[in-house]
Amino acid sequence: MIIFINDIPVSIYKTEQGPAEGNYNHIIDASIEPISRAKLIHHVWVKNVHEPEFGTLLEFLNSKVPLGILSLHITVHNYDAIKEFLRLKYKIIKAAGGLVRKKDKFLMIYRMKKWDLPKGKKEKREAFIDTAVREIEEECNIKVKLGPKICTTWHTYTMNRRAMLKKTKWYAMDLIDDSSMKPSAEEDIEDLRWMNPKEVYHALEHSYRSIRHVFEKYYELMDVKSIR
Repeated sequence: MIIFINDIPVSIYKTEQGPAEGNYNHIIDASIEPISRAKLIHHVWVKNVHEPEFGTLLEFLNSKVPLGILSLHITVHNYDAIKEFLRLKYKIIKAAGGLVRKKDKFLMIYRMKKWDLPKGKKEKREAFIDTAVREIEEECNIKVKLGPKICTTWHTYTMNRRAMLKKTKWYAMDLIDDSSMKPSAEEDIEDLRWMNPKEVYHALEHSYRSIRHVFEKYYELMDVKSIR
């Protein structure tokens, strides 16, 4: 499970699991040493984490004081207990979105001064795949064809002083018709743009880490499909 907290990727692993070698430069064993802000530098793996230590890490990540951490890997003592901890701490919001393809180009939206991908909240009794298609068509005024699932992301934010955790399922999609394409002002979308891979690369420098993660998982999926 990976959660983006203040745009920092936080990977959570079960007891017997952990990050691949090369994905971290420092290890903290929470069973024998305290977790401090000063130790959270660059790419860190924290092992043997119980709920109190997990809460401490969340406080550091949510603090307004900048951290020097780029990514955090956490191996927890009880994975189910941590999931319950998150469920109680945050209000869970479900959403879906898509990476829309037009030949060799991808559709990106410009919203809140960031390049993003179209997505939106899931309605009651609505399937995630239906949410993804509906939101893209509403936000961009285009017609799309649903493709394979890419991944699921989680990210935190605050709304009306309430801590929120958004679960978003992402799907690859193919364009059917963009003859009436226009940004939805109601959704605060300022611009829509078809980008080639090089343009996407530069746009992601002004985007969110979670969106970069979606593209990474998409290319992984395409590599697997090409091998088959």
